[in-house]
Amino acid sequence: MKKLLLIPALLLGGALSAQDYKYEITPVVGYDIAEGNINLDNQLLLGAELQYNTDTYLKPELTLLYTNSDYENSSASTDIYRMAINGVHEFNSIGMFVPLAKIGAGYETLNNRFSGNRDSVFVDAGVGAKLPLTSNIALKLEAIYMLKDNSNRWDNNLALLAGINFAFGGTTKTEAPKQEPVVVKEEPKAAPAVVKEEPKAEPVKQQEPLKEEVVAAVAASVAVVDGDDDKDGVLNSVDKCPTTPAGDKVDENGCSKIVNLHVNFETASSKVDTASKVNIKEFADFLKARTEYSAEIVGHTDNAGKKASNQKLSEKRAAAVKKLIVAEGVDVKRIKASGMGQMAPIADNKTAEGKAQNRRIEAKLIKN
Repeated sequence: MKKLLLIPALLLGGALSAQDYKYEITPVVGYDIAEGNINLDNQLLLGAELQYNTDTYLKPELTLLYTNSDYENSSASTDIYRMAINGVHEFNSIGMFVPLAKIGAGYETLNNRFSGNRDSVFVDAGVGAKLPLTSNIALKLEAIYMLKDNSNRWDNNLALLAGINFAFGGTTKTEAPKQEPVVVKEEPKAAPAVVKEEPKAEPVKQQEPLKEEVVAAVAASVAVVDGDDDKDGVLNSVDKCPTTPAGDKVDENGCSKIVNLHVNFETASSKVDTASKVNIKEFADFLKARTEYSAEIVGHTDNAGKKASNQKLSEKRAAAVKKLIVAEGVDVKRIKASGMGQMAPIADNKTAEGKAQNRRIEAKLIKN
């Protein structure tokens, strides 16, 4: 129980900042499955993708692909170059994976134009996922469908791609004011009260029932002796957490239900920096030691921006913290993630300091 009370102190390392990566580059290799009537063999693809991360729904991406393919039933071959501009949307993570979808258009050029093939525009759409390996490196897998206007007909290609995604160009946000660690001291246990045995009264022939006034007086005296030192509504005799901070929501044992992880975020950010990961690891170590508890990770935002966007951002932040806790070895079944958006502020959103406090992650402890 002492560990439970010390969690807020361990995690109060200051209102920490997050770091965004502006750019992502992904060298890719893959396989192109060509439609039969263009008479080209299925092709090995090489290329690269460059993505610019914005706060918009679709993030712009430039894709460059190259292959050398033989014409079927012929010794002729052709170099094929493709360039496309796509919009990429990344969804909330599912376990360790970050799903994504893209749509866009491009241009294909060939140096040998047989079987009705010609240089032309194409439209494309794709799906994929990222599997983070470190804070800025991930495995990226994609399937992209390309539809080309080819000599008065529409021909299609399906590209299956894999690559290593590198994120860079991070901008470190301004760090919020740090708070001094809070040292939680356990109050010394009171010595058990010595109950003196009252002298036995002489038996009477007929004992009258206790009056209501006597019952009330006895109950009042018991309450005074027992008490509620930490003012959490749970009497000292059954309070297993006798030094709960004032204002905390508690369970029937008098222990805090909600722990503030103190991982604060700048506006529109869901990336967790190295310093914040240290605090999250402390919480993960606590859960590994106390298997009788599960946790719900709840994300919160300030009121900057649209309400719907803030709701999605809070869910994305909670999912990012959940992923880091699971990566530390906590069973994923013990961790839930949800978002409250801007609906539950703990400070005034009219000030920069208040907004910094509202951009937070809380953990609700749940007794299994």
